[in-house]
Amino acid sequence: MKAAFYGLRAKQISLVFVALICSTILIWAWEKNPILTNFIPSHSSWLQVSSDVPTGSAEGNVRMQDTKSHKFGHVLVPPTVIESGGSHSEVLEEEHLQEGESLQLSAPTYVFVNSTGSTKDGQKEMILGQGNEACNYAEGKWVVDEKRPLYSGYGCKQWLSGMWACRLTQRMNFDYETLRWQPKNCQMDEFEGEIFLKRMKDKTIAFVGDSLGRQQFQSLMCMVTGGVGQLDVMDVGVEYGLVKAPGAIRPDGWVYRFPGTNTTILYYWSASLCDLEPIDPSNSSTEYAMHLDRPPSFLRRFISQFDVLVLNTGHHWNRGKLNANRWVMYVGGKPNTDMEIAEIWNARNFTIHSIVKWVDSQLPKYPKLKAFYRSISPRHFVGGDWNTGGSCDNENPMSIGKEVSQDESRDPSAWSAVRGTKVKLLDITGPSQVRDEGHISRFSIKGTTGVQDCLHWCLPGVPDTWNEMLAAQV
Repeated sequence: MKAAFYGLRAKQISLVFVALICSTILIWAWEKNPILTNFIPSHSSWLQVSSDVPTGSAEGNVRMQDTKSHKFGHVLVPPTVIESGGSHSEVLEEEHLQEGESLQLSAPTYVFVNSTGSTKDGQKEMILGQGNEACNYAEGKWVVDEKRPLYSGYGCKQWLSGMWACRLTQRMNFDYETLRWQPKNCQMDEFEGEIFLKRMKDKTIAFVGDSLGRQQFQSLMCMVTGGVGQLDVMDVGVEYGLVKAPGAIRPDGWVYRFPGTNTTILYYWSASLCDLEPIDPSNSSTEYAMHLDRPPSFLRRFISQFDVLVLNTGHHWNRGKLNANRWVMYVGGKPNTDMEIAEIWNARNFTIHSIVKWVDSQLPKYPKLKAFYRSISPRHFVGGDWNTGGSCDNENPMSIGKEVSQDESRDPSAWSAVRGTKVKLLDITGPSQVRDEGHISRFSIKGTTGVQDCLHWCLPGVPDTWNEMLAAQV
């Protein structure tokens, strides 16, 4: 009887052991087989907001914008459209959106995008532009670093626009200068100007985009010089035709070269990333063809000379801007007749996909070139827009959150454009989204009357982190 008992128990143990082996094999096969994996609902396919980040709007409601997939890619569908003309504030660089006409990433509003049919590896490819990159620099947290800022807002007058140097304004709280971005799963070394210039020896770094691109350019100039004026830095804008035209407020861009390393840093203003062409050159009040599928002529002419290229567009796209500048959408060299493309948010998305595709087509010709598309910089207007009483009065860092957790970029147009290309996404949207205290806000240059600027950033400030993320990837 005893022998029978032990024999039965041995059989039971054997059966359990066999069951464990079979379960292990089944689980392993489930994880490795992409066909089986598709049957599992992927929680990581939704953007995750950290528990430190509130998900309610000022009215306590979560705002989740609808998305739509079509021939122009994956875009947000705004709930309303307000069309208006008229001039915009020079202080705000004439690049604000009208409510609902493009991405409205205002804190504490968050956009959730479902990427059905994508594996986790595919999502990383959307963020970084390449599937073999191991680090998602857009996921992490802000930490206080008493060694910040990287340069002085007082001292960087040679490169920095006065309206963006918040140390020269009526603002008194500068806590926003002491934050450093710390990626979750990768190391981002402390930026050192001299080391960066040596790494970029004989190379040209080009920023092409709107005034947020100009902020990133000015930020980098301040970072590599430590905010100290340098008389030996050469202005070589004439080599690129970037000189101030008679009667113009400013040139179309700036180019500076550092002696010793021969590093060149360039900015070219192209708010829409479209090629603009006068329809009737003999008429001073002519309309301009806005070629949605043609990159700016400046980029086509000089891309061969660039080693690092950073593109951006976004806050320029609104009907009032197009009307004020007499811009007419063109596709295929002719006036656009596709009503779906004519919708502002579709036109913007169509353009982003077009220019990324074009740049990707150029990379085999210029193997030294590293190209990035920078995701949209979030605005933080509360209680209205820039021209309807909106404001961003918060001055306390990390009051709406400090951590960002995401599998996909919070700029769906950007990550869908770079997916499948060798153009990388410089994903700054999520980290910038929780920094509502870092804007120019209501503070103006001393002795002047300003407006609420909840689009541009104080410098030193958030755009410095964009450049640290760029430096880590070049």
